Amino acid sequence: MKIYEYYRATANLNLNGSIASLIPSAIIVALNLSFFQNKEIMLLTIPFLAFSLISFQIYLFRKRQSICIGKNMVHSIHHFHSFFEAKQLLVVYLNTQSPKVLLFFPDGHLAGKIKRFRKKKTFIWKQSKNFVLVDYKDRVMGYFEVKGKEKRRIEVFDSKYRNIGCFEKRKAGWRKYKKELLDETGRFIGAVKGSSLFMDEFVLDSLKRPVGRLRRGWMPLEWSKIFPEANTPVLTLSETLNEKDKLLRISFLINEFFIER
Repeated sequence: MKIYEYYRATANLNLNGSIASLIPSAIIVALNLSFFQNKEIMLLTIPFLAFSLISFQIYLFRKRQSICIGKNMVHSIHHFHSFFEAKQLLVVYLNTQSPKVLLFFPDGHLAGKIKRFRKKKTFIWKQSKNFVLVDYKDRVMGYFEVKGKEKRRIEVFDSKYRNIGCFEKRKAGWRKYKKELLDETGRFIGAVKGSSLFMDEFVLDSLKRPVGRLRRGWMPLEWSKIFPEANTPVLTLSETLNEKDKLLRISFLINEFFIER
């Protein structure tokens, strides 16, 4: 997938919504003409027609964006081949029936995605929220398992389902929470700190030095030809982190997009 395909998919979602909202209007009109024949009843169609019109306009806008991005990507050169070699990734949340977090290289090509994952042979009442991180070829890079509510814990596993640590969020006072990263032995290796009002999250190491950041509204201007929305979140990870360290720190995206936002 490329970023213009994402915009095309969101355009089609709005088109489907526009068409679907016409169905109640058609039913109201048909029933009124057949039975009631009351002009005031026709006013009930206005909200559905307005929603349909707005959705169709969004569809046209997204469709134009998709075409424009596709043209801009024709001359771009794809430099990245591995998910973990990228220093910066753009994060896009796809809100569909099965939501996904899409991670793109700055050149508009898909780097990977986080999606729901259902474990086999697990009883429904014991089922936890499970997610999987795959690359652009759908090869598994890691698994995440969410446990608890008051004290939230996201267990992180590598591609062979070996535990490598966890992200833990617990209450530290009134409206205050601690977000910590622990290795597989439970040793503190870092934390996540940021604002609850806007997206600007810092990933810190055990010495409180920044090794990652997720923020919205600071996308470089030169990326705007491929990513037209300036508020597209940008994830930055330090080049000093190895694949295991990056996978463990990416776990906070589960909490950020699937649980809190």
